[in-house]
Amino acid sequence: MSINIICTFASMKYVTNNNGEMMRRGRIEVICGSMFSGKTEELIRRMKRAMFAKQKVEIFKPALDTRYSNEDVVSHEGNSIPSTPIDSSASILLMAQDYDVIGIDEAQFFDEHIVEVCNQLAYQGVRVIVAGLDLDFKGEPFGPMPRLLAIADEVSKVHAICVRCGALAYVSHRLVNVEKQVLLGEKMEYEPLCRDCYRRAQEEAHNKENT
Repeated sequence: MSINIICTFASMKYVTNNNGEMMRRGRIEVICGSMFSGKTEELIRRMKRAMFAKQKVEIFKPALDTRYSNEDVVSHEGNSIPSTPIDSSASILLMAQDYDVIGIDEAQFFDEHIVEVCNQLAYQGVRVIVAGLDLDFKGEPFGPMPRLLAIADEVSKVHAICVRCGALAYVSHRLVNVEKQVLLGEKMEYEPLCRDCYRRAQEEAHNKENT
């Protein structure tokens, strides 16, 4: 029984090429949703399971994200995992050699080359797990996330709860009057809203501007 389990695990992790050589089976997993939806929590969970399975892992995050820690990836629930802060996606390829699993948090803040980086790693047999906001505070696709979602082998859409009605949240509504797309913040700056409550919030803001 145990032999069958080992063989099954091996067949999931490896594939044979045309020369009969065993190669790792790479893939891209994207975890997306609004703020407070548990994206980073799920990323940490998957990375820790890989570590438990004795796989070699590394996780990267944007250097600009210092909300909870300069070094660690930290979820809103307070769970954390050591990470490497970087300024550009090109750094991932330089540092990701000989790893089984690569994690990338807050992918929306990276440059567009993150897509090619993830693809290259997957073709090299690496399991790539990406977490990020799919929409910005205006409800528009955020940075490289649309392309990452398109090339992913697996997409997990997670949801926060709308703070106004209790439905599943759709977008992160910005509470402060700042128009730039990138604004790091927490509950003082953002709230998760469902599609209907977000529309109403937009109408309320528009009416205030015109009174």
